[in-house]
Amino acid sequence: MKAIVYHGPGDKAWEEVPDPILIDETDAIIRVHAVTICGTDLHILKGDVPAVTQGRILGHEAVGTVDSVGVGVKTLKPGDRVLISCITACGSCRYCREGSFGQCLGGGGWILGHKIDGTQAELVRVPFADTSTYPIPDGVTDEQILMLADILPTGYEVGVLNGHVQPGDVVAVVGAGPIGLSAIMGSKLFSPSRIVAIDLADTRLDAAKQFGADVVINNTHRDAVAEATSRSRPASLTRTPPQPCSGWHKATRWTSTASSRTTSPSTSSTTPTTCSHAPPTPAPSKSSSPGIRPRDCCTIW
Repeated sequence: MKAIVYHGPGDKAWEEVPDPILIDETDAIIRVHAVTICGTDLHILKGDVPAVTQGRILGHEAVGTVDSVGVGVKTLKPGDRVLISCITACGSCRYCREGSFGQCLGGGGWILGHKIDGTQAELVRVPFADTSTYPIPDGVTDEQILMLADILPTGYEVGVLNGHVQPGDVVAVVGAGPIGLSAIMGSKLFSPSRIVAIDLADTRLDAAKQFGADVVINNTHRDAVAEATSRSRPASLTRTPPQPCSGWHKATRWTSTASSRTTSPSTSSTTPTTCSHAPPTPAPSKSSSPGIRPRDCCTIW
């Protein structure tokens, strides 16, 4: 098969390598359909991650079809379309049971493209396949689901949840790259009054507007701190208390494959219910969980 192979700082190649094989009973071999490049891959190529040795196949996020499974795999079968998470989870250690899969003690965590060969290849071996992959719903394209492997959940967890975004807030997103755009999308779930995007590139700021930013600032020639601060002082931009919910909303169920890396949850019929304004379940990043776990939440309609 062909794969992107790391040969040291600044040196990579698309070359022929042996096909991966099943090693452990819980492994699956996935035929890769689509991958993306993480900023972490760029750090590896600069030589900033010494744990990645020469000869390693890069990549830790992908969409593909199950090619074969070990005898211990219970939930997957050849032919299934799956999302491969950036985080591998044994599912049984203390941290996995707490939902902190990035700290897995049973052989998981961030290992793909780091400690074992990764996803930027035609085939990849995924350990702990039952707890490290997610089935893709029918009708969802590879491109729609791919961002759920790492990029969009990272922006949501690290930016939105750790930033404690609340209704009525003015949110400033510094850097409108893929993670920043994901943070903009995630912030909109919490009804901020304004989202301000700050970047050096006008093309990125144009994208930020498309993804939901209300104000964009190019700090090459504008004082972003002063301007963002002054923009937050008028009454129209200051935090306002949340309005009481009328109880009418669409109930939604977020799943590991039909939420944020697709961008909209599945919805049921509009019915009056009691809204708790609870935020969705935290999404994955390398520091935490590998996927959004199913739970009921609501989006104000």
